[in-house]
Amino acid sequence: MIFLKSDEEISLIKESAEVLGKAHAEVAKWIKPGVTTKQLDKVADDYIRDNHGSPSFKGYNGFPAALCISINETVVHGFPSQYQLREGDVISIDCGVKLKGFHSDSAYTYPIGNVSHEVENLLKRTKQSLYLGIEQATDGKRIGDIGYAIQTYVERFGYGVVRELVGHGVGRNLHESPEVPNYGKRGQGPKLREGMVIAIEPMITLGKRSVVQEKDGWTIRTTDRKPAAHFEHTVVVQKGKAEILTTFKYIEEVTKNTTLMVSV
Repeated sequence: MIFLKSDEEISLIKESAEVLGKAHAEVAKWIKPGVTTKQLDKVADDYIRDNHGSPSFKGYNGFPAALCISINETVVHGFPSQYQLREGDVISIDCGVKLKGFHSDSAYTYPIGNVSHEVENLLKRTKQSLYLGIEQATDGKRIGDIGYAIQTYVERFGYGVVRELVGHGVGRNLHESPEVPNYGKRGQGPKLREGMVIAIEPMITLGKRSVVQEKDGWTIRTTDRKPAAHFEHTVVVQKGKAEILTTFKYIEEVTKNTTLMVSV
């Protein structure tokens, strides 16, 4: 069942998203060589709890942490660990916050120091594909319109679009209907209606689109071990133009010298 959110519920998701955006920024301050991914997780967990929220991911189907931290060829669902960040790494931080009964969900991928030009472009273009998908999240469109916009943009550069993982509805539950694939055909799939809140999250690979799940039952990596990028916003479908409920503003105040700025 797809739940349409009232104005009051959307306002509560925005409150959750504000804490989430600031939690991301606190983590961004620590992203540098030598820091362990477990340290990043503690920063997020502490900030969320100090601001009266709870980490949406921690305990979700047994997931052990507040953050999904995915390095290089890991696409999503990586566990925080004692791994120390290195110059040239790419790190995806995916986080969710539950506040006053409602979830928000967003992700951002960072380069650590200097990365290759092709990896830098992968990050920029994945981020841009997110906003192209969001442009399609308007009343009367279809889920397939979102996926089509993302897919056609990134595939022109030879990138892979992960099929096994998708965006989703967000609200009282972290994952609700409908599923929101990052590929598709225009005019197909469930109709978008005003008041639907969805997480759009392109997961794009530098090489082939095929992925494998590691033995831990969570971590998803590329089969060719080439890097991946992941950006995500929680948005509400509206007439004419979607409203983005989550924010990268606080992240980009921290990372202004290295921000992956794109024009849409």
